[in-house]
Parts: sequence; structure tokens; C-alpha cells
Amino acid sequence: MDQTDQVDVLALFDREVREGARPDGPGAEVERAGAVVRQKGPAHGWNGVVWSALEAADADVVIAEQIAHFTGLGREFEWKLYGHDRPADLGQRLAAAGFVPEPAETLMVGEVAGLALDAEPPEGVRIVPVTDRAGVDLMAEAQAKAFGTDVSRFRRYLLDRLTADPGTVVAVVALAGGEPVSAARMELVPGTPFAGLWGGGTVPRWRGRGIYRALVAHRARVAADRGYRYLQVDASSQSRPILERLGFTPLTTTTPYVYVPVR
Repeated sequence: MDQTDQVDVLALFDREVREGARPDGPGAEVERAGAVVRQKGPAHGWNGVVWSALEAADADVVIAEQIAHFTGLGREFEWKLYGHDRPADLGQRLAAAGFVPEPAETLMVGEVAGLALDAEPPEGVRIVPVTDRAGVDLMAEAQAKAFGTDVSRFRRYLLDRLTADPGTVVAVVALAGGEPVSAARMELVPGTPFAGLWGGGTVPRWRGRGIYRALVAHRARVAADRGYRYLQVDASSQSRPILERLGFTPLTTTTPYVYVPVR
């Protein structure tokens, strides 16, 4: 992807996926409030700002409005800041308003037709679709071990999504025998050329064997079969080099700024 293509694809991503955001699951609502697009999720869902078009003169006022809105709902929320968002000091303004930044990641996009899709899991590991409660349990077990975090909210979210809107999510788990050793999902954005890769995590003692790469390739093949042109990933520093070797291009950074209301 040359530099001109990168600029064009980033603009398309902003327009289709961020400004034109769709609810990410049952019970979620997306609304435009002036210069921001935000999502209100259910109790176990995601709440936050997905897009903004702010000027330096009004940025602080708009930030305060979003804090008041979500605090009034009693919810913590995230302002998903991208490296090209304006004003240039928006991250500093969010921090001054009480947001706490989490580690930055790299927004990477790959054109499906140009990706290396031949990666397969190592011997003894198979990739299995997740379509029901038993599969979600296996997936949650793998991700809890991979990330060392509580995944109960994610488990509820995925169950709801698979039940109410299964055509917009592809979830998979990698099994070694009957043991879940890695898991990931792909979220399809209907009406756009983009599908997003999320949650790829491998149990520590199984890392370095090509499972993550195989899960990316598996989901990319599904995306190709369903007619999606681009895959998007918020990549950590660990996954970025793997994705670059598969054909993904870094476009910008993305940093979650989290606001937790005082209770």
C-alpha cells in the first residue's frame, strides 16, 4: 500500500467505520452529538466516543459535555483517540479533564487480496468456530489465560452477539486436544468494506508457534469469502511485526483514554 493509498484508506476508515459507526452489539446505541459520534452500550458493553471533529476553540467544552453525558448515565467510558485526530493536543486536553490513557496501539489495515493467507496452525492444533455457549466458554478460558484478566463481561457480550446478530461476528478458538490455547474474533461492519480483527490472544506457553498468525489468516479467508476488502487491527507492539509480515500496513496510532466517574 503506497502513501497515497494509505491516506485514502485512512479517510475511508474514518468515514465508514468511525463517523458512520454502527452499534457493536445488542442493546447498544450510536448517536451523533454535534462534533462527536458516541456509543452507549448495555451494562456489560462498551461506552465511548468513536469519532470527533473538534476545533481548538471548542474542544474543552465538548469534552466536558461528554463527561457530563456519560457520568449522568453512571458509566465509565472511553474516548478512542487516533493519532491524526484534531486538535493536535487533544490527548493532553483529555488527560487534563481526568481521562487516563491506556497503552497506545497501531491502527493497521490490510487489503484482503494482498495478504498472505496460507498460514496454518502447528501440528496438533485445530481452529474451531465458536457458535454456542460451550464454544464461548472455551474461548473465554483461552483469553483469560492469555491476557490474565477477568473476561466475564466479554463472555456476556459475545453470547449476546452470537444469539442476536450472529452474521456480524466470527469467533474462533484454537484447541490442542481439548485444551483451548488461543482465541480471536472478527467483527464485520455491514455496508462497509471493513472487517475488524479483535481479541487475538494465545496462552503463554503456546506462543511463538504460529497460532496467532494462523488465526489471522483463517479470519482473513472468511472475510474474503464474504466480500470484505479490508481488514483492520488495533495492533500491540507484539502483534505488529507479525501483521506486517502478513501484509498489513500501519496507518496511525490509537490510544484509549478512559474516564471513570467518581462514585
